[in-house]
Amino acid sequence: MQLPFLLALASAAVAALIGGAALWRAKWSSSSCLFALGMFTCSIISIIEGMAQASVAVGDAERYYVWSMLPRAVSPAIWLLFSLIYGRANSREFLAKWKWLWIGAFVLPAALALVRRDDFVSLLVDPMSGRFLMRLTLEGIVFKWFLLLTSLLALMNLEHTFRASVGTTRWRIKYMIVGLAVLLGVRAYTSSQALLYRAIDPFLTTVNNLGLALGCLLTLRSLLRPGHWEAETYPTKAVFLNSVTILAAGAYLTIVGVLAKVAVWLGGDTSFEVKAFLVLVSVALVAVLALSDRVRLHLRRWMSHYLQQPAHDYRAVWRSFTEGMSTQVDEENLSQVVIKLTAKIFELLSVSIWLVDEKQENLKCVASTLLSSDQETELQPTPQETQAVLRYFHEHYEPLAIEKSADAWAQTLRKCHPTQFRTGGDRVCAPLIASGKVLGVMLLGDRVGGVRFSIQDFDLLRCVGDQTAAALLNASLSKRLLQNKEMEAFQTMSTFFVHDLKNLASTLNLMLKNLPIHFDNPDFRADALRGVGKTCDHINHLISRLSMLRESMQLSAVETDLNKVVAQALRNCPPADGVALTQELPPLPSIMIDAEQIDKVITNLALNAIEAVPPGGRIHVRTAQQNGWAVVTVADTGCGMDTEFVRRSLFRPFQTTKKKGLGIGMFQSKMIVEAHGGRIEVETARGKGSTFRVLLPLPKATA
Repeated sequence: MQLPFLLALASAAVAALIGGAALWRAKWSSSSCLFALGMFTCSIISIIEGMAQASVAVGDAERYYVWSMLPRAVSPAIWLLFSLIYGRANSREFLAKWKWLWIGAFVLPAALALVRRDDFVSLLVDPMSGRFLMRLTLEGIVFKWFLLLTSLLALMNLEHTFRASVGTTRWRIKYMIVGLAVLLGVRAYTSSQALLYRAIDPFLTTVNNLGLALGCLLTLRSLLRPGHWEAETYPTKAVFLNSVTILAAGAYLTIVGVLAKVAVWLGGDTSFEVKAFLVLVSVALVAVLALSDRVRLHLRRWMSHYLQQPAHDYRAVWRSFTEGMSTQVDEENLSQVVIKLTAKIFELLSVSIWLVDEKQENLKCVASTLLSSDQETELQPTPQETQAVLRYFHEHYEPLAIEKSADAWAQTLRKCHPTQFRTGGDRVCAPLIASGKVLGVMLLGDRVGGVRFSIQDFDLLRCVGDQTAAALLNASLSKRLLQNKEMEAFQTMSTFFVHDLKNLASTLNLMLKNLPIHFDNPDFRADALRGVGKTCDHINHLISRLSMLRESMQLSAVETDLNKVVAQALRNCPPADGVALTQELPPLPSIMIDAEQIDKVITNLALNAIEAVPPGGRIHVRTAQQNGWAVVTVADTGCGMDTEFVRRSLFRPFQTTKKKGLGIGMFQSKMIVEAHGGRIEVETARGKGSTFRVLLPLPKATA
């Protein structure tokens, strides 16, 4: 039996066993099911390819290769879908964002394989070596491009997940990422070779099987680590503009393409494929070493010992901390940044931040590289345990090891931060204290290599804790300020509607006062009925707009006769007894305004004047055209206002001189007029009345 066929069977068996083991250990989660399906598909492909290699007849080899088209078509798509959900707590966002891409990755290659798979290759025999060579047709080239691009997209997603992980989470998923990177990288390599030479060499099948076997061994190492399938990361949804996968794939394809052309120009190189594969394997081994926390730790300690360098680059540490926290205003996001930076600085796998709630009764985990959401809830200390921790750190500000203390507060902290490794060293707690207030604690453990914290480490950790506490305090104060501003904005917007209702109530009240006097007048009754009907319509309109409180003011400007708007507003505001209301409305050119909004402004000014004028007083409303403006003037002989009140408070919300006023009318009127591109002017004096002028821009042609 041929060696390539045995290798194909062996790699297929290993892939099937690992797929089954994943299902058994993960209890049929979505990630494990996709992983198992991907491994089973790779196993089927290896068996079919091995049978094709063992075939003697050209027809049999071609038939086996055609059979492998469908599993080949869906395999990269399975890994793409797996890469979107593996280890991601926010996987639903990525599934929705990439929906059409992963659906297309399934449908298009599968449809091509079902419809045109008999036309993908034409099988030839190399007269020199006697080996089968499968020449790719146009359909086969398109198919290979689909597979290559899908594999690279899956690699990009896996890279993004790994870069979003930190601490214990990274330790758990590292070998899974590297193993699948080898598997998909080898598939991408063989696809690139097939596209480069427009043919599939049986040697590439052997390379695929070797890559599958190596990838399976690496993923098995990750599957044996506890809590592997429960790992949670939160990658961002940003485009991968800085993806190493894109850079590496582009550089590799470019270099191999150039070398292949050079080899052909020099007369060919029969071992070129082997050399290219060795380059790929070497890159994979370098990646494994580069991602090893233990290797980086020993390298740094060697440099510190033999090159007389300090254990920490304090300027770089402080720069990274300052830059990382400067853009975070939310406590949870800030804590996520802190645990990642702390884990990187001290070579830790487990870092957690527990913050005290507003009532100073409970500790809650807001960020952790160790605990899942369920574990955070399960390990949350009781109020009594929390109080013991707070009492201790009200008197002790320094970071300290908590491994050997038998006090209640230390037992609580150890319960909140369980160990993962027997050789992870002592667990350490850094209190987060700002302005004499204990905001929470940061727990550290599982240091790479089990290295104990030195005096330098504790000094740096104290600085990290103080900086974190100050940032958390600022974030908390910023949150409160934002909430106050949101409440103020909500009150302002809602008061607009209350003020409109108040104006409507004032109109109805004036009408009710005049009703006994003018009840026998048919014109008055008809006008009163119209007024009541319009008031009801206005109230219903206000109610329908309650859902738009959060939206900015939207104007519906149309060409309108300003005099008609002013006259209508005055008809809806009958003056009180003994107050003379006169109007002067000379012809004006039409202007672009929102009649409903301007009606509110005129109504508000008129009602203010009516309330300010005593019996025997006068109110005069007139319009005019002046220097490119349409001007509405409302003058009264009322009580007037102080200059200081006008300057400081008149147009500010909730500022009023009326006993029952809300202080919102002039603020709202100013917003409406300014939204039209106009302005409001006021002249007033205590005891001498007030004059308001509303200026609205005229069209340029008439100005």
